[in-house]
Amino acid sequence: MRRIRFWGTRGSLPVALTARDVRRKIAAALRDAAGRSFVTDGEIDEYIDGLAFDVAGTYGGHTSCVELETGDAEYVVCDLGSGLRPFGQAAIARHGPAAPQTYHLFVSHLHWDHIMGLPFFTPAYIPGNRVIFYGGHAELEHALRRQMEPPSFPVPFSTFNAAIEFVHLEPGRVHDVAGMRVTLKRQHHTGDSYGYRFEKNGHTVVYTTDSEHKLADPEESAGFAEFFREADVVIFDAMYSLAEATSVKADWGHSSNIVGVELCQLARARQFCMFHHEPALDDTAISKVLAETRRFEEITRTGAALQVTTAYDGMEIRL
Repeated sequence: MRRIRFWGTRGSLPVALTARDVRRKIAAALRDAAGRSFVTDGEIDEYIDGLAFDVAGTYGGHTSCVELETGDAEYVVCDLGSGLRPFGQAAIARHGPAAPQTYHLFVSHLHWDHIMGLPFFTPAYIPGNRVIFYGGHAELEHALRRQMEPPSFPVPFSTFNAAIEFVHLEPGRVHDVAGMRVTLKRQHHTGDSYGYRFEKNGHTVVYTTDSEHKLADPEESAGFAEFFREADVVIFDAMYSLAEATSVKADWGHSSNIVGVELCQLARARQFCMFHHEPALDDTAISKVLAETRRFEEITRTGAALQVTTAYDGMEIRL
């Protein structure tokens, strides 16, 4: 395992910056630059690098899609949200359309925001490619085919020219996939979702999204802490605040930043990466959550520091 690339980090549905959003960012940058002068492009770049991320950048708007670079030639991806489209384009750009590639696609669950990118996944249309879908749901193939049936989509699943395979993975067992040890864990979410633990060459990445954690059940918490045990990175559904997750949005199938920190501290994980961002939150709000979460980790820390990050489209984590 070498690195993680994020192609889509939003939950529920894709979102986009509006013209008004962009205008606010430009205005904030200009206010901060008052009285300064820039002679070279390098000085401009240096100034931009010093701005807060929510001013100079964006957390993005694509739904869940995360690439794991394992060190082998084959691709490994978690979830098929709208971020699957730019991932596919980038993969083709790396090798060209004529070079056959193998894609291992792990699906957490079958809700539309996690599969909606598949009809736009160009490598699946290219002869010679091999696309393998993995998941814990018996209905995986049916769900992927159904979303491309009339009247919902004009291009049927049968149009794919790549060699397509479906592999059912049983939770609680260790599976050997693409040179990795892969373990699934069933999660609390409507229709069930599955978290994945990937292990290779001494590195461990946990991908857990669309999972609600019941604080009143210590046995459940201990089970997830064991699933996260000493992971290099835990990619975690932190869609809600703790107040939301335990009150008005209880049983909606998502978790919070606070619960994520507590579980990762218990598991002695090294990095907690917040993911599946609430679509109603803008960049400023997400940055505020990040700052608050880092402060919470600091004041509750009893052992080694837990690195706290929040994912954005285009982000990379080196392992």
